[in-house]
Amino acid sequence: MRELTESEMKTLFDKVANYTGRSLTNLIAPPSPDSAPSERFVFRLHESRVYYLKLALANLAVSVARENLLSLGTCLGKFTKTGKFRLHITALDIIAPHARYKIWIKPNGEMPFLYGGNIVKAHIGRWSEDCPEHQAVVVYSMDDTPLGFGVTARSTAESRRLDPTGITCFRQADIGEYLREEDTLFTT
Repeated sequence: MRELTESEMKTLFDKVANYTGRSLTNLIAPPSPDSAPSERFVFRLHESRVYYLKLALANLAVSVARENLLSLGTCLGKFTKTGKFRLHITALDIIAPHARYKIWIKPNGEMPFLYGGNIVKAHIGRWSEDCPEHQAVVVYSMDDTPLGFGVTARSTAESRRLDPTGITCFRQADIGEYLREEDTLFTT
């Protein structure tokens, strides 16, 4: 487990900033100004996966041999062989409270989304105003439970004029992946 290089950190922050916007600083800032430095959160790379954990826990992890360490903290995603960063569904709990743009889907649209489908206009209950096209969004149920994340297919204004079967959001990850990909989600 090691710290991220500057280029890896930039790639990670670019991806996460698509979802969080300016509140990205809340992820790396200490919880309060008078808290101990070990209470702040850091990003660590183990094999190709990026983990988000407290600094005190990261300092304890150096005493474990790399081949014996499977996981530590919350897995945000992994770097591909081409150097791009891909978010995992495990990052939803970290990203959702800081999301800039959100889409809430109706109960009749939850199951199609959780089975890996895109979101159509008929399933949208409400969405953030002035959301541009191809913008990263976090998907919520109507009772504010985060279900996944995706990318808008159209802006909010264009989506209002769309027919009910038109796709408004492309699915990138949903909580159904915990079951669909349980064999491969954490394998190397």
